[in-house]
Amino acid sequence: MFILMNLFIKQLFRSFLNLVPILAVVLFFQILIVQQPIPEVADLITGTFFVILGLTLFTQGLEQSLFPLGESMAYAFARKGNLFWLLTFAFCLGFGTTIAEPALIAVANEAASIAAKGDIIEKTAVAQENYALGLRLTVALSVGIAIVIGVLRIIRGWPLPYLIIGGYCGVITMSFFAPSEIIGLAFDSGGVTTSTITVPLVTALGVGLATSIKGRNPVTDGFGLIAFASLTPMIFVMAYGMLI
Repeated sequence: MFILMNLFIKQLFRSFLNLVPILAVVLFFQILIVQQPIPEVADLITGTFFVILGLTLFTQGLEQSLFPLGESMAYAFARKGNLFWLLTFAFCLGFGTTIAEPALIAVANEAASIAAKGDIIEKTAVAQENYALGLRLTVALSVGIAIVIGVLRIIRGWPLPYLIIGGYCGVITMSFFAPSEIIGLAFDSGGVTTSTITVPLVTALGVGLATSIKGRNPVTDGFGLIAFASLTPMIFVMAYGMLI
């Protein structure tokens, strides 16, 4: 019990150190540049404590649950040698983690609200909910397909740079034809997919798969899935904007 408490306190301190640069920047500009008193100091201190505590618990959860889970699943599917179920698992993992991504939910809701104000969709709650849900499903579908492509790359040994360069060439080409209102949202959608839920599990899947397959190097082959996960949403969201 004492050892666990000691480890938790050390992790808590590391989380605090990670947060120090952000606090320093905010306080510097608030006090020296804006030259305004810090509002609601007690709430600021309380909120900072909860952020540090949340980061600590989140990090512990990654190390003790998500990373081992992703790697063990990759090992299990690699041992079975069933490509269909491995690709099915990869798609479901990408789709499921993305649809539950808090950052994507926030961006989709905000995009729906702005679209309603800009008369792109009807100014009703139902229309906004449908727009946000459609955007989330589009991004989740794109990430699921991206993870499938990434897993195939690891299995087949395809070179990562060629696939990434080809994908971004497609993004650039589509940006000339997609509605201007959707392009910025498409690029942001590529960023919000690689956040708190998606990254740990997808990274663990790639590393575990590359480790379990003979002839693959977990350093050179295990990473790269996140690059696909941030690339394909741009293409799919622009296509979504062109369709609606």
